Amino acid sequence: MATTLHTAYEARVDTTDRIDVRIRSVARPLMALGRVMFGLIFILSVLSHFSDGTIAYASQAGVPMAGFLVPASGVIAFLGGLMIALGWHARIGATLLLIFLLPVTLTMHDFWTVSDPMERMNQQAHFMKNLALIGGAIAIAYFGSGPSSVDAREIEP
Repeated sequence: MATTLHTAYEARVDTTDRIDVRIRSVARPLMALGRVMFGLIFILSVLSHFSDGTIAYASQAGVPMAGFLVPASGVIAFLGGLMIALGWHARIGATLLLIFLLPVTLTMHDFWTVSDPMERMNQQAHFMKNLALIGGAIAIAYFGSGPSSVDAREIEP
């Protein structure tokens, strides 16, 4: 009886190990793709932070020194996004994105202060999108870049 239970346990562990290997083989490229997609949001938006329209919008929204802070925030977001996309010091990149996202979310997308219903919905959608991005940045700050990254290659023997 004990031998039968032991054999059944070994068969279950063997099956679990095979499933785990298959999941990992799919997860590696998906993690890299997800990391690149997440980072691209910030990489592709960098030029808009240098436009007169974006700076004027931020100034009108009450951002002090918008001519300096908006381009500086674009550089911070670009570097954070690039670091995450490459998987190079992704935890630092995620921290940079949090430094960018937290004040931007609270000051530029403060939907609770908007009286126009359509604009309130628009700002609420941007606020919620940024909350999701903040959640992603927190996860990357905690877990790091994962497999198929520059960081993972640096620790491989």
